[in-house]
Amino acid sequence: MPAFVGAVKVFSVASSGIFHIGDAYAMAPTSSAKTYAGGGSFNTGDGIRVNLQSSVTYVPDPDVIDTSNIGNA
Repeated sequence: MPAFVGAVKVFSVASSGIFHIGDAYAMAPTSSAKTYAGGGSFNTGDGIRVNLQSSVTYVPDPDVIDTSNIGNA
């Protein structure tokens, strides 16, 4: 059902966000990212000690093609 919208003030919209006024069936922001992390990564907290004598992150990607966002604009 249509609605009357008064003044709207938008401060910011994130890079993967949506701002829409009006009728819509479905909206979904889409983004993708590939993250590589080795040993000791993503640690949070106070006083963390990480001792890695030898750390190597192997990232094989035999198919080369990942999920795409094409058509989700």
